[in-house]
Amino acid sequence: MTRHGKPFSRHNPYRERLKEKTTIRRPFKAPPPVKEGPRSNLEIRVAKVQLIDENGGNRGVVSINDALLAAEEAGLDLVEISPNADPPVCKILDLGKLKYANQKKAAEARKHQKTIEIKEIKMRPNIDTHDYDVKMKAVRRFFEEGDKVKITLRFRGREMAHLELGMQLLNKVRGEVEPIAKVEAEPKLEGRQMMMVLAPR
Repeated sequence: MTRHGKPFSRHNPYRERLKEKTTIRRPFKAPPPVKEGPRSNLEIRVAKVQLIDENGGNRGVVSINDALLAAEEAGLDLVEISPNADPPVCKILDLGKLKYANQKKAAEARKHQKTIEIKEIKMRPNIDTHDYDVKMKAVRRFFEEGDKVKITLRFRGREMAHLELGMQLLNKVRGEVEPIAKVEAEPKLEGRQMMMVLAPR
């Protein structure tokens, strides 16, 4: 009996619906880590390979066991250098030295890869000559370093009534750097600011 005096029913439609909706959750499996660089030694899982020995000599197609044995005898590693060939081409070499050489090459490439930045130079429409010269010196330095430059003019109070002064100043900047830079974004007004973007030629 229930507390309301009614006989207890084992059949509960709500409970049945819940059972239908319940799904079995499988434990989350993280994807296997992606290996960087070529496969080597026991990671090479093929029956036969085209073998290049430590001196660069082509030994032809041999079984993977013979290739691993040859690498072991030479005190070096068996490294897959052309995985898409049929059969894959493997070479006997020092894997540690190969990895070091590749890391050095990648670091060198990163060093020479210049990230282009946009540097901002802020001016006032009525900037004095000394300040203008200092700012323009910085602009030229940025272009020499390969960066773009955004010139931002800030108008205060009544200066908004003389937007032509800002345009004259931006045209002056454009004219001075014309031999070394080009306009990437024409002057435009956003609120109380006028902006122009220049890029090195």
